[in-house]
Amino acid sequence: MELNRYFDHTLLKAEATSDQVLKLCDEALEYHFASVCVNPVFVPLAAGKLAGSDVKVCTVIGFPLGANEPAVKAMEAALAVDEGADEVDMVINIGKAKEKDFAYIQEEIAKVKQASREALLKVIIESSALSDDEIIGCCKAAMAAKADYVKTSTGFHKTGGASAHAVSLMRQTVGETMGVKASGGIHSLAEAQEMIEAGASRIGCSASVAIMEEAKRS
Repeated sequence: MELNRYFDHTLLKAEATSDQVLKLCDEALEYHFASVCVNPVFVPLAAGKLAGSDVKVCTVIGFPLGANEPAVKAMEAALAVDEGADEVDMVINIGKAKEKDFAYIQEEIAKVKQASREALLKVIIESSALSDDEIIGCCKAAMAAKADYVKTSTGFHKTGGASAHAVSLMRQTVGETMGVKASGGIHSLAEAQEMIEAGASRIGCSASVAIMEEAKRS
């Protein structure tokens, strides 16, 4: 297992600076992480820094609340891809998930998928805020809309982040047809391994370097 290739090396805090994003990119290049995940304003900077490397540029759409109109999410995704994003992580409308309006969710994902063109689309469902039935419904909507991944969390929600239970349920629902990304509150090697064992094929976290160094020592 190439642990490094599981990681989307992430910096999404509001106070992130250009220098911090460049450092994030340097770390991703050193460890050959799967991607860096940055806010949309930093996509051109990251794309320039990582050009020609094996590290992808990932950004977030409708982040962190997911409450934007679908048309706004689609425009945001299209602009991000035009500016160099290889992967797009969109937040669904969590309120619609709580209402079990999965048709709405499928439609908004489909619009972002179309706008994202060839970019990989990951769908953030904020699993800690949902019941098991709601998680399953969101995953089925993402499958129907032809998304590439389902993702647990933004890491910003008060209810928490990723859980092995949610990852396992998401994996059971999508089977091997899609990827599953665990994100939110993953800070140690043991936590990362727990998510991978539960079915995660990507890990989104800001502690990627610390986890890789921990893995070297273990």
